[in-house]
Amino acid sequence: MWSLVLSFGMVILSIAPLYVARFKAQFEMSDLSSLRAMFDRYPAWGKRASWAQQNSFESFSLHAPATILAILVVLNGLLLPAFAVVVAFAHPILRAIYLVSYLVNISLLRSVCWAFGLLCSGFLYGVCLSALIST
Repeated sequence: MWSLVLSFGMVILSIAPLYVARFKAQFEMSDLSSLRAMFDRYPAWGKRASWAQQNSFESFSLHAPATILAILVVLNGLLLPAFAVVVAFAHPILRAIYLVSYLVNISLLRSVCWAFGLLCSGFLYGVCLSALIST
């Protein structure tokens, strides 16, 4: 469950740099009617913050069901390998590194964290489905 909370926290945390970028771009309420024009005023790191924030929602939408499935599997009395807990907690850690590496433009590290975060979610799905099928 804590993996789910931490992953959601990363989604919320990813919003903070975006708001700083909006402040730097002198955000006004009238900008809400022309978001692309406001986006063009962002500094380079602000644009990356926007993309990282969007990707955080996408990543969470894959990881949250996998984590909930793992919780349900355990609540039904089935055992999961200890490594499932490791990858469940690795996901939010990788997402934190992903966010920082995206903001400071370290593309290789960002890509590696993205790939391993995706693999963590995939592993959770696989382990949970395997436990359910084997019963």
